[in-house]
Amino acid sequence: MRTRSLYGRAYLGGLIRNRVNIAIADGLISEVRIGDPAPGAELIEGVILPGFIDVHVHGAAGADFMDADRRGTSLIIDHHARNGTTAMAATTLSASPEDLSAAVEAIAGAVRESGPGTAEIVAIHLEGPFINPARAGAQDPSSIRPPDIPEIEALIRKAPDVRWLLTMAPELEGSTALIERFRDDVILSVGHSDATFGEALEAFERGASHVTHLFNAMRPLHHREPGVIGALLTTDDVTAELIADGVHLHPAVLSYFARSLPSRIVLVTDAMRACGMPHGNYRLYEHEVTVDENGARLADGKLAGSTLTMGRAVCNMVELAGLPLELIVPMVSETPARILGVSDRKGKIEVGFDADLVVISPQLTIDRVFARGVEVAAA
Repeated sequence: MRTRSLYGRAYLGGLIRNRVNIAIADGLISEVRIGDPAPGAELIEGVILPGFIDVHVHGAAGADFMDADRRGTSLIIDHHARNGTTAMAATTLSASPEDLSAAVEAIAGAVRESGPGTAEIVAIHLEGPFINPARAGAQDPSSIRPPDIPEIEALIRKAPDVRWLLTMAPELEGSTALIERFRDDVILSVGHSDATFGEALEAFERGASHVTHLFNAMRPLHHREPGVIGALLTTDDVTAELIADGVHLHPAVLSYFARSLPSRIVLVTDAMRACGMPHGNYRLYEHEVTVDENGARLADGKLAGSTLTMGRAVCNMVELAGLPLELIVPMVSETPARILGVSDRKGKIEVGFDADLVVISPQLTIDRVFARGVEVAAA
């Protein structure tokens, strides 16, 4: 059994601690202790963090999960791994039943074939097609349709060994039956929704437990009709995503919700195929998207995902939102691990957990990444 040890500052138990030894053996963390360095330990100059977990990511490196292409899937997970993501929920879009089925089959194949040294797909996130056309955002309106229980059941059968997350609009006819059918088997998320406060709260009470990219593609917060955002604030355990790219949300919003709901917020990229690529024009299923310094947008100016990485999201939360690193780390590790049902092996630096580790420099860049014990060439 080959063991390697890292020694330096590390995030443990909610704090960044000094003089931490972390031993890796057979893809797992085999020892964590504070004290003198182990013989042969590698001295780390930055801070060792748990690997990042992205619950909402569509693509990167010119590829999209909707391409239903194994090589493209490898490009996506490898690119995000180099930027600190060691686990993810591969995310689809509203699409025809045939295209959605093909995408799920390709993702399921990637799950079976994937090994250490890249980001692990631990879940599939269906962002639609059961969403509100009035809040479609960059989703294809012609692919949006009413809730269909048999369609979801058929998709789940194609990939039964991963967790499933479904973004849906609870105000649609048929959504109540959908929630009741899948609340024990699928992570149900409210998103791309025009739900009122009452409709959203009822969905949470029935079993929905998450909110997709908070504030974006939903009824805005209003003092007389607070909608999904207000309903979230009245619950104790519903989680929510923030896209911390400095475009989707103002830094003050990032700061307020991170401080107010620290154990219920997860940072996501919502990255599309232009992530890691030059500025230019790209496809997002049936839409053409222009990517420049103002973000990824449709011709009408609507945002169409992002080119964000998790490493950049962490940096933005420090530099734009003014938050301490210790507050941010659980939002990219422990909390998403809990949401996706992998908190028994990911999201923390603990003995027996997967050796998913990120070394972040004093300048908040990604220096090194270990994915299930194998070092990845950092971006």
